[in-house]
Amino acid sequence: MDGAGGGLDEDSVDPDPFAQFDRWFGDAAAVLDQPEAMALATAGTDGRPSVRMVLLKGSDPRGFSFFTNYDSRKGRDLTENPQAALLFHWGPLGRQVRIDGPVERVTDQESDAYFASRPSGSQIGALASRQGATIGSRAALDARAAELAAEYRGRPVPRPAWWGGFRLTPVAFEFWQYAPDRLHDRIRYLPAGAGWGTARLQP
Repeated sequence: MDGAGGGLDEDSVDPDPFAQFDRWFGDAAAVLDQPEAMALATAGTDGRPSVRMVLLKGSDPRGFSFFTNYDSRKGRDLTENPQAALLFHWGPLGRQVRIDGPVERVTDQESDAYFASRPSGSQIGALASRQGATIGSRAALDARAAELAAEYRGRPVPRPAWWGGFRLTPVAFEFWQYAPDRLHDRIRYLPAGAGWGTARLQP
């Protein structure tokens, strides 16, 4: 990780963290193949944390959305404890963005629309897989996918009831920029009145 992204100063960041995120995301998209890759941290009612990489599929003033199997570990965690944290790591720019907040399911209409936009192979994969459940072999998974591909050849693949989207509504952002000697720049946004306030954190 280096400081290719330049410095970060509380006087120059956008007062709107969503706008600041869009600016940094655009910078990342210019140098990375998958700037939308993000770590998603969850915990169920047992308090045990779990983290995995997922893909951001939408960001707007409502929040940050992603899609998954609702019966997966992350889906169960978010149903039991609808709080999560996101982390974007853009190494070539020496940047990270952390986002915390409550999570809720997107509407069925949003899930249907996104599912319909996916390639047919990905639709079949979502239908064939009970994400995170055990299976006897790769051959069994491939056979199930082939069976479903034959069943739905030439017609739309329905979105499984167990598959859809979540949206995280931010209550905190942190923008992190690498600097030499561990003296990194960290700017945190928290709600303040009708907008957001910023503060510099020690590295």
